[in-house]
Amino acid sequence: MDLSRRKLDVCLLSDGGKIVEEFAVPPDGDGLAGLVCRIELRAPRAVIESMTGTRFVHDRFEELGWDVRIADAARVKGIGSLAANTDKFDACVLAILSQRDLVPEIWPPSLEIRQERELARFRLHLVKHRSMLTHRVHAMLVSSGKPCPVTDLFGVAGRDMLADLQVPEPWGSTVLASVAAIAGLKAPDR
Repeated sequence: MDLSRRKLDVCLLSDGGKIVEEFAVPPDGDGLAGLVCRIELRAPRAVIESMTGTRFVHDRFEELGWDVRIADAARVKGIGSLAANTDKFDACVLAILSQRDLVPEIWPPSLEIRQERELARFRLHLVKHRSMLTHRVHAMLVSSGKPCPVTDLFGVAGRDMLADLQVPEPWGSTVLASVAAIAGLKAPDR
């Protein structure tokens, strides 16, 4: 199977390696349920390339009793890059690799580890935005010729000073908006 934003391309092979059917379904819960109903196999096995959205497809099929493998996208591209590269072609390459037991497989982490990683990524995202906003406020002060008489510009005294700062518009309102955004950028509790 090859996943893209709008569809999941599927290539079904016979036991002899012949293409039985090629089609596409929407990559959402209903589309995947429809695929399961359409393919009535006793021991279904699926291979999907690693990319955004793969975990959703992987988890749904595993919940339905399928043997799902995730292929390393870079290594699959190296194997099947000699012909025209389309989603349909990629689905067939993955099906053939699966049948020959040659999938360059990667293993997804557990749900708990994925949750921890998502929290860490989100915290880093917030820190990045907070840093950008603080640098912006400091740069505006320097470019306006306003000294920073406090050690913590975003502490209580610093925020009071910024609120009373006499700077022409639109700089004054952007400073206040930046300070409000900085105060609102907090990492979620665990």
